[in-house]
Amino acid sequence: MSDPAVAAQGLVKRYGARRVVDGIDLVVPAGAIYGVLGPNGAGKTTTLRMLLGIIEPDAGQRTLLGAAHPRDAGDRVGYLPEERGLYPAMTAREAIAFMGALRGLDWRTGRARAVTMLEAAGLSHAADQKIRKLSKGMAQIVQLLGAIVHEPDLLVLDEPFSGLDPVNQERLEGLILAERDRGATVLFSTHVMAHAQRLCDRLAIIAGGRRRFEGTVDEARGLLPQQVFYLPTRPDAGVAAVLPGDAHADGDGWRFTLPPDGIETVLTRVLAAGYGIAALSIERPGLHEAFVRIVGEAAANAQEQAA
Repeated sequence: MSDPAVAAQGLVKRYGARRVVDGIDLVVPAGAIYGVLGPNGAGKTTTLRMLLGIIEPDAGQRTLLGAAHPRDAGDRVGYLPEERGLYPAMTAREAIAFMGALRGLDWRTGRARAVTMLEAAGLSHAADQKIRKLSKGMAQIVQLLGAIVHEPDLLVLDEPFSGLDPVNQERLEGLILAERDRGATVLFSTHVMAHAQRLCDRLAIIAGGRRRFEGTVDEARGLLPQQVFYLPTRPDAGVAAVLPGDAHADGDGWRFTLPPDGIETVLTRVLAAGYGIAALSIERPGLHEAFVRIVGEAAANAQEQAA
């Protein structure tokens, strides 16, 4: 196995008496798209900044592309911070080339790549427009292109989808997948589960400054039991008597947790009672439901400890 692109052990960051990050471990495989998920205030941005060497941890260790001091690998990293910032008087092409120059890319190459990248992103018409003339979404895509123009080995994005309309969200997802296909590692934070579910090879969920889960999307979804939707051929509230105890009405149908021994016993009972089966589906919970469960349990545990 290749060395991880990013690794951290026991990262801690305090602000006064508060531990914003409280002993987080992370291992980001090279070439993967890795999501750091959590509610607002969970410590995602602070964690990313420690991994990049922008701020120093109060305890713990981290390596970035094999470097014990993250800034030693700075030219191999592309970074889109949560606080966006471009010079408004620059054109889109100049802004992308300028950001590449900050990472060691020569100006001429940066300008040429900027034109190609803008065209690929559907923004060729914006190449010579001033940043101040661009929409927020277009400016954000330009800043992302500036973060990847030097073809980094690691791309770090902090809440990259924040404030984007659906069209630019789709563009951004395409750019992230293209970077992974190019061979780069992508590490991004978000509190929007839909993007993580579509994009991530692996993810970590943090809450209250601690890592609460690490694994694949399927492993996170597998923490919750599957749900059943059942529509009887004869609508009648009495069907609840032959359904599992957690069954609840959903329109003309019913929802309940798939029993440990499977669905067959339930179907035998409803058929024997004469309710029939007009429709039946077994559904896996989404990442959103798993996230809510994990974060909710973390909050409940924190309240119990405080009490």
